[in-house]
Amino acid sequence: MLELDVSVKQDLRANAKRLQQLRGSLDLDLKKEQIENYEVKMGDPNFWDDNDKAQAIIGEMNAIKSVVDQYEALENESKDLEDMLEILDEEFDEEMAVEWTDSVKALVAKVDGFELQLLLNQPYDKLDAILELHPGAGGTESQDWASMLYRMYTRWAEKRGFKVELIDYLPGDEAGIKSVTIQIRGHNAYGYLKAEKGVHRLVRISPFDASGRRHTSFVSCDVIPEINDEIHIEIRPEDLRVDTYRASGAGGQHINKTDSAVRLTHLPTGVVVASQTQRSQIQNKDKAMKMLQSKLYELRIQEQQKELAEVRGEQMDIAWGSQIRSYVFHPYSMVKDHRTSVETGNIGAVMDGDLDSFIDGYLRSQIKQDVQ
Repeated sequence: MLELDVSVKQDLRANAKRLQQLRGSLDLDLKKEQIENYEVKMGDPNFWDDNDKAQAIIGEMNAIKSVVDQYEALENESKDLEDMLEILDEEFDEEMAVEWTDSVKALVAKVDGFELQLLLNQPYDKLDAILELHPGAGGTESQDWASMLYRMYTRWAEKRGFKVELIDYLPGDEAGIKSVTIQIRGHNAYGYLKAEKGVHRLVRISPFDASGRRHTSFVSCDVIPEINDEIHIEIRPEDLRVDTYRASGAGGQHINKTDSAVRLTHLPTGVVVASQTQRSQIQNKDKAMKMLQSKLYELRIQEQQKELAEVRGEQMDIAWGSQIRSYVFHPYSMVKDHRTSVETGNIGAVMDGDLDSFIDGYLRSQIKQDVQ
């Protein structure tokens, strides 16, 4: 490299402009004032009298502080790179130029991610997510595909620093899983993972087929937000059927061998939820009840959206049950999202949890639709 790439210079300047625009929309002065107000409240001797309220205030303050800290870090990094550019323009140094170029590209990616995080502004985007996987027809082949997706989402969550809790697990007869439910805890977990709701299609040479034939398998992924105490969904006792059974599958020593697992069926809607990984039947019932409330809340939101679309005369996409993404292992390697056309040939990285390009593409496409 004998001179700086002009396009990278342009990227740095464009990025600085984006940061200025973000500063205006963020209203950092107001956010800093909010942080100060929260800190005053936290200094009150009676602050911890209401533990739930105190935790909510701390959570809100940390979320605002995270945005401010991230923005200021990006702005400082941008200014440092501009200073570095002035030095390079005065006296070119190839090693320094390589470092500067790599740093600019990394900064642009960071600002992309930060901008996307700010766009997750729906009321339930910030909540934890409950993710369920259910294999389609195909027996062991589909059940194995479900276990691969289970690992993929677990790895994605771990890379983001999110916590994963297994709620319900039903192993396959020979391999894989018949169904699995996990809770993913972290800021904006649902906001990101809502992009994964739908049917995932696998094409590969089946390891379970002695003839080495190519198979196509399907697994449905359902994602709902875990509603918090601010949202109340009334469930009448007479509308519930409660079944208990012996827990099985993943969980090791934490699985209670008595009939501690709980399955709840909401009779008016037919919604079914189950929990088996808590230590007691009471805990499993509480966890299942929270999941049921979340599902019923989501149904309510979907009905409201459907009614609004009918009033507007809009044609809504059929999101539930639709095929959103294909994973092709044979005769070539490719993962393609059918909603956004985002694709990659690095299928190994995807199965190891590298999903951000697909999630990013989906969320940005939804934002464009909202603007239109």
